[in-house]
Amino acid sequence: MKNKIIIVTGGARGIGEGIVRVLSEEGAIVVIAGRNQEDNLKLQNELEISGGELISVEAELSDPAACEKAVEVVVHKYGRIDGLVNNAGVNDGVGLETGNYERFMKSLHNNLVHYYLMAHFALPSLKISRGAIVNISSKTAETGQGNTSAYAAANGGRNALTREWAVELLKYGIRVNAVIVSECYTPQYESWIHTLKNPDEKIKEIISKIPLENRMTKPSEIAHAVAFLLSEKSSHTTGQLFHVDGGYVHLDRALANA
Repeated sequence: MKNKIIIVTGGARGIGEGIVRVLSEEGAIVVIAGRNQEDNLKLQNELEISGGELISVEAELSDPAACEKAVEVVVHKYGRIDGLVNNAGVNDGVGLETGNYERFMKSLHNNLVHYYLMAHFALPSLKISRGAIVNISSKTAETGQGNTSAYAAANGGRNALTREWAVELLKYGIRVNAVIVSECYTPQYESWIHTLKNPDEKIKEIISKIPLENRMTKPSEIAHAVAFLLSEKSSHTTGQLFHVDGGYVHLDRALANA
């Protein structure tokens, strides 16, 4: 990953922060793109002290013009893009019974549409570099969660776009894969869990059902999978949905307590 130019959306906190940290450790030049420039700069400054090279771009990714501008900033500064990690999003609880059209469409813009826009605007540069795209997705597209129709639909779209782009971009040598997240403790996850009754008990219940080691996935574990998929180490891997989840989605959860 040495000196590869990689854009990470929503890279200032949570899983995105974990991805930025690992890519920086691997020698990549990381671009943190997100709406909160204070958070962007805080992480950038910290990693620069450790010797990393990063830039941050303030971008409200639900705005198509902001997505285009973010890509333009990177191309203007570095002349190329080697990889794109679509990560930004929020499980916003727009359900079927409790939601409405306006909230549903807003959620799709916050969680899915900018995946398309960032890839669309970065594509001319990725074609030149024969780069890679990694989409961060969620188990909600496969398992459901309840009261999160919009987020589940967005993640179903992320998975479908991963396979669609892998096909469309074969002729350019651009690889496209996704990392599927199940239970990973982040600030966003913490906010969600505290909307539930008895959050401490709920956490224990969730962890008890994760087959491998009865623990949550670490952001760094997701990040290392992302780094692999961006690198030449995965040079013949495309169109894949990688579940980094301790077996949560696919293994019999009765195993967790065995």
